[in-house]
Amino acid sequence: MHSSLVRLQNVFGFFTTVAFTIATLVALSVIVSPQAPSASIALRNVQVVKGRPHYYSTTKEEYAHIKFDLEADFSSLFNWNTKQLFVYVLATYPSLTPSSPASQAIIWDTIIASPSQEHPLNPLELLGLSSTPASKSSSSSKSKSKSKASAAPTPKTTAKPGVLNLKNVKPKYQITDVSGKLADRGNVTLEVGWNVQPWVGALTWTMREGSGWGRWQGVKGGRSEVFVLPGLKGKKVETTVGTGAVPKGGEASPVVGA
Repeated sequence: MHSSLVRLQNVFGFFTTVAFTIATLVALSVIVSPQAPSASIALRNVQVVKGRPHYYSTTKEEYAHIKFDLEADFSSLFNWNTKQLFVYVLATYPSLTPSSPASQAIIWDTIIASPSQEHPLNPLELLGLSSTPASKSSSSSKSKSKSKASAAPTPKTTAKPGVLNLKNVKPKYQITDVSGKLADRGNVTLEVGWNVQPWVGALTWTMREGSGWGRWQGVKGGRSEVFVLPGLKGKKVETTVGTGAVPKGGEASPVVGA
C-alpha cells in the first residue's frame, strides 16, 4: 500500500505532465494564426549636434537627433498566446571604414501589452482601491460624469491592439558613433522591428518583407527612404520627397529615394 507522500508525488507528476503537454500545444497552435503586419516610417527631421549625448559622458562628440512619423498595423501579431509586443525603430548608417559592416542603433521603442493582461477580476477594483486616475476623482465629479453619461452615453472604443499612428515622434535614444563623428554621413535608413513575447513558447522576431513561413507573412514596408545626416550647422532636415539628389555636406536636405 502506497504512503501519502508517494501518492502526492504521483499526483504532482501527473499534473506537471498535463501542464507541459497543454503548454506545448498552445505554443504550437499559433502556427495556424495568420500574420500579415504592415508598417510605414518616414523621416520628419534630423539634426547633428556636438556635445555630451548623455549626462555621464565625459567628452563631447557628435550625435544625431532624429524625428520620424510611424504608422503600423501589428494587430495580426496578437492572438491567444501573445503576452506583449516589443516594437522598436532601428537606424542603420555606414561605418567610416568601407571594410567594416554598417552600424545599427535603436532610437525608439515601446511595449504594447495584450488586452488579455487586463484581468477581469482585479482585486484592487473589487475593493474600490483602483489606482487609475478615474477612481481618484471626487464624488462630485463622479456624480457629474454619471449624469452626463446618462444623458449622452458614449460608445466604447473598439481599437485593435498594435495599431500605431504617431506623428513627429521624438527619439528616446541618440545616435552616436565610436569615432565620435556623424556629420555628413550618407546612406542612412530607419527600419521598424518587433519581438513577439508569448505566454508560453519561443520568442519570434521581425520577418523581413518578402519572407514568410506558412500563414506568417513578412512585414509590408517598414523601411524609410535613404537620407543623409547633415553637417554641424544646427539646422534641421525637413523631409523632401522625390528629389533624388544627394546633398553636399552640411546642407539641410535629405536624400529621399536612393
